[in-house]
Amino acid sequence: MDNILSLLNNYTLDNADDIAKALADDFRKRRIEKNLTREQVAEKSGVALSNIIRFEQKGLISLKNLICLAMSMDYTSEVKSIFTEPKYSTMEELTQIRKNKGKTRAYKTQK
Repeated sequence: MDNILSLLNNYTLDNADDIAKALADDFRKRRIEKNLTREQVAEKSGVALSNIIRFEQKGLISLKNLICLAMSMDYTSEVKSIFTEPKYSTMEELTQIRKNKGKTRAYKTQK
């Protein structure tokens, strides 16, 4: 997979809880493939063992801890690139993205 976004696009999940659990399941698979125990990942990442257990079982983790886990498993570039490219599904969205490129703030649109 090129990045986390392409990974997420393969799922037809509708809510954040389902996506979080799928990420946790994938993390667990990658950890086991590398033959790493939760304890080893905790030591390598600096994330408390209890947080890793909660993540793998329930999909709950802070963004900072998720980044630390990703870095410890050599997924740094995938995490860093999650919002690097604009996404759009209509020409109107693309036009809006191009119009706002370089802006530093968003403003409410007038109706």
